[in-house]
Amino acid sequence: MNQPQTSVGNCLDVQSFINAQPISRYQWRVVILCFLIVFLDGLDTAAMGFIAPALSQDWGIDRASLGPVMSAALIGMVFGALGSGPLADRFGRKVVLVGAVLLFGAFSLASAYSTNVDQLLVLRFLTGLGLGAGMPNATTLLSEYTPERKKSLLVTSMFCGFNLGMAGGGFISAKLIPAFGWHSLLLIGGILPLILAVVLLFWLPESARYLVVRNRGTDKVRRTLAPIDPHTVAQAASFSVPEQKTVKARNVLAVIFSGTYSAGTLLLWLTYFMGLVIVYLLTSWLPTLMRDSGASMEQAAFIGALFQFGGVLSAVGVGWAMDRFNPHKVIGLFYLMAGIFAYAVGQSLGNITLLATLVLVAGMCVNGAQSAMPSLAARFYPTQGRATGVSWMLGIGRFGAILGAWMGATLLGLGWNFEQVLTALVIPAALATTAVVIKGMVSHADAT
Repeated sequence: MNQPQTSVGNCLDVQSFINAQPISRYQWRVVILCFLIVFLDGLDTAAMGFIAPALSQDWGIDRASLGPVMSAALIGMVFGALGSGPLADRFGRKVVLVGAVLLFGAFSLASAYSTNVDQLLVLRFLTGLGLGAGMPNATTLLSEYTPERKKSLLVTSMFCGFNLGMAGGGFISAKLIPAFGWHSLLLIGGILPLILAVVLLFWLPESARYLVVRNRGTDKVRRTLAPIDPHTVAQAASFSVPEQKTVKARNVLAVIFSGTYSAGTLLLWLTYFMGLVIVYLLTSWLPTLMRDSGASMEQAAFIGALFQFGGVLSAVGVGWAMDRFNPHKVIGLFYLMAGIFAYAVGQSLGNITLLATLVLVAGMCVNGAQSAMPSLAARFYPTQGRATGVSWMLGIGRFGAILGAWMGATLLGLGWNFEQVLTALVIPAALATTAVVIKGMVSHADAT
């Protein structure tokens, strides 16, 4: 086993220590808890889509009236992501994560008791604030507890929880809503996060790297790391992190826009933004495009689900490849293939078996690449600005989601057909590929 790096006075390098150990039960607990956060994040994010038909029938309103409500959580997620990163870099990953889970759980629970559209709109926006804060900070905390050799694999595997949560919402709603009404899914989406928040309060550790950077005390760092290897930790007189001496900016936004990181920050934003343009255009409009082209409702729904399922299949493979090869080239290749297969989907409408296969592969490519981006960002930024860097990439990317959904409506309004809309996705795929490859060329600061 490799020995962790030490320096004068037996100062233990935290990341080197984590790299030198086998993954402990303590670290697996962090993996599982972060996975559960992201799983419930996905379930609550997708909830409105599943309850909309029953809700519109119950309240006697048309589905168009629910449009603003459907967007409210997404808008809240933008603000939640942008605001939570700086808070986590200042006050800690754990406190923000517990607060985020409490927030989206409490407001999901309150949403179940809404009596009109205006109430539901406000409550879904507030739910979105918590949802937007959860995912980036779970990514940050997990990345700071994983060895470099497994970092991308574990973070992208955790990220699968979001897609599984969205799918789980569908399975749960199919059973609950016919029997108990639309309120039941929101009740489940509220109660489970509130229970998880209590579990997190007692079982989720704070990031040891954060504690070192913020000078929270040697004893606190020692207690936090001891479950991984008590003997090695007990021998350390002090602790350090690799980038501690090279990044001195006190303002977290100054860290991610410092000379070393500024270009990489903008390129990460562009890559993730363009990826979400593809994901949300297809997620929002692929079933409609297929229906307009003559497919049955069952075929449209099934093939639309295949697109989401593809991301679950590929995320682990992408993470595995990132840990073994150049991660920028791996992600760039997946975005490139996403554009190619999106074009191929547009050419295959006449053959339903071929169409389903190509949609599945396109989903594997683009959703796999998107799932890998938080890991890439977490590896890129230093501890002082990691939560901000990850959360701002996710927050800015949400505007790509909004643009993707809007583009679908606009192109359909202009009379574009199935083939033309799918061909147009080659452009954002090419831009995402170019941006992430350039980032790998111009930004040599490795993840720490």
